[in-house]
Amino acid sequence: MALTVLSAHNFYRYAGGEDGVFAAEAALLKEHGHTVTAFEKNNAAILSGGAAAFLAIWNPATHRNIRALPASAVAHFHNTFPLISPSAYYAARGRGAAVVQTLHNYRLICPGALLSRDGAPCEECITERSLRPALTHACYRGSRTATASVAAMLATHRAAGTYQHAVDAYVALSEFARGRFIAGGLPAHRIHVKPNFVSPDPGAGDGSGGYALFAGRLCPEKGIETLSAAWRELPEVALKIVGEGSAEVPASAEALGQQARGAVLALMRRAKVLIFPSLCYENCPLSILEAYACGTPVIASDLGSMAERVRHNHTGLLFRPGDAGDLAEKVRYAFSHPEHLAAMRVNARREFEEKYTAERNYKMLISIYERAIESAQRRRRGAA
Repeated sequence: MALTVLSAHNFYRYAGGEDGVFAAEAALLKEHGHTVTAFEKNNAAILSGGAAAFLAIWNPATHRNIRALPASAVAHFHNTFPLISPSAYYAARGRGAAVVQTLHNYRLICPGALLSRDGAPCEECITERSLRPALTHACYRGSRTATASVAAMLATHRAAGTYQHAVDAYVALSEFARGRFIAGGLPAHRIHVKPNFVSPDPGAGDGSGGYALFAGRLCPEKGIETLSAAWRELPEVALKIVGEGSAEVPASAEALGQQARGAVLALMRRAKVLIFPSLCYENCPLSILEAYACGTPVIASDLGSMAERVRHNHTGLLFRPGDAGDLAEKVRYAFSHPEHLAAMRVNARREFEEKYTAERNYKMLISIYERAIESAQRRRRGAA
């Protein structure tokens, strides 16, 4: 059955993985014959911090705009912060749509969105059942004023029951993330797990480049300091780094800067391993899935969803988070055990084929839409 879908996303000032998932899922739905209407906002339009703080709670223009769109069976939101705002949920519901929200980050339970502080996981706002810790630590942009605007949005809609009742289905990207959101107060029965996917299939590489690869933002929470410290112990292992940011990269590494996606995938296909040393929980890192699609094993922090995605000694290796010595040991092992590395390459590619293809993801997405539509129908019957 073909569906009409409103797909909505608030772009950040700088492009990120959420933007790619938004575009990829819309394209996937269109390929299968569904009608998709895109609704987009961009943070480049923000002129006043004060105005943005108000609009993050309720954007009347967004509410009017969505009410004016053709009716859809499903309204699927990716990022709503700050310009789309939760007002969009109510507008979509008013047009008879089932509301779906993908939880790309932890914003609904953490004003900083990462469940991370000072380079380590932080769950104070969950364990204390309060947003006060975020205000104390200025978790959003290092500013108490900016953090207060996010906290005000969350507090307002928690009190209004928005997150409990205005969303028919949430999409968590991992079982780990689902557990955090349940602990943070979102309704467990409405949170469904669907990872990201890789499309088109880049095909398996051969790892013939003989190097390790890091691909991501160069910032402290991504574990760049751990990476640098580890490579001081690994002068014999070539390292290529793709990405931009303020953190310093290892002196011995080949820094390639930002690269187009095709170029990154080509580098992954020839890499022996992908290094993913993040110090935060992550959610469903697309670079890990892309590595699997390329048949490239991953050496990652034994933390959060990374520990869920990387099967130790099967699709890659896990090391103690922030432990440069342990990371160096795992890299050295991978490069000195070619037969095991070859087996992990086969396993990584199989993991992609079994879990992260576009076709498998489409079936999961439609199943979630069907559940959301059933939830919306029950809601309307209850209101009748």
